[in-house]
Amino acid sequence: MDSASTREVAGSAEVTEPELPPIVAFEGVSKWYGNVIGLNKLTLRIPAGVTGLLGPNGAGKSTLLQLATGQLYPSQGKVTVLGQSPWNNAGLMRHIGLCPEQDAFYEWMTGFDFVRTCARLTGMGRRDAKEAAETALEIVGMTANMRRAIRGYSKGMRQRTKLAQALVHDPRVLFLDEPFTGTDPVGRHEMIQVIRGLGASGRSVLVSSHVLHEVQSLTPNIVLLHHGRLVAQGHVRQIRDLIDGHPHRIVLVCEQFRALAARLVSWSDVEGLKIMDGKSALLVETRKPDAFYSQLPALEATERMGIREVYSDDDNLEAVFKYLVSR
Repeated sequence: MDSASTREVAGSAEVTEPELPPIVAFEGVSKWYGNVIGLNKLTLRIPAGVTGLLGPNGAGKSTLLQLATGQLYPSQGKVTVLGQSPWNNAGLMRHIGLCPEQDAFYEWMTGFDFVRTCARLTGMGRRDAKEAAETALEIVGMTANMRRAIRGYSKGMRQRTKLAQALVHDPRVLFLDEPFTGTDPVGRHEMIQVIRGLGASGRSVLVSSHVLHEVQSLTPNIVLLHHGRLVAQGHVRQIRDLIDGHPHRIVLVCEQFRALAARLVSWSDVEGLKIMDGKSALLVETRKPDAFYSQLPALEATERMGIREVYSDDDNLEAVFKYLVSR
């Protein structure tokens, strides 16, 4: 770990480097696009298991994932995955799976056709590709909808299908870029369970997000990026102690947002509510985000408020990052 760029977290000593060889390693890596710096002299070692990659939008998370999956070549430094450079390395790609943030579907295809085609592109024969696609779609809970055209899929179903294509060739390492974006509370909870299962099956998973609670639901091991630099790496509880000093602001996009506000005002972990009429949404403030998030799926399942999306503003993470960087 680069002691010059990694800060002590919540008064605790910096986490020591693991003894085992890292799954992903960045050694003095910089990536710039003209005058824009994506990563700045990043030195980082990511161990086996599930790791959360946290940072606000523009922190360099997507650049890091694109370098690790061989889509970009570093302007400076060295990147290795499973001990090999990912750039122009077709053999290594057979052991890597990527679930990108952006959608890139042929809308007329069914989910099954899309995932099967991705399997064929890895070199599988017709029969193996069919079986692999069915298995991957079953893992992510898309069996019932895999014969439908993608154009009719919800955001959550699209995210699951992208995850299935990342899994279809049975990779050792998975890179997931904002996999919860746009999902509803129930779909988000189910996706978290799927990713937990992937980690329990022995795969190493790097999950990118700008919302801390999502990552904490998956793993205690996190990496914090800010302006392309490594700010901190360690146990999520240490970061949680810092962030809990600031109220969490959570937006709920909901059809019955006024009825939902009346329901949430009685929750002890809700400190403030603001109705966002123009967006058909609520802005909730809480200092106990874990308790708040844990109750949402049951509320939606029983009362059908029509919660379509849940997301957290970057403000709180930004405050913590500024605190860490200025220390």
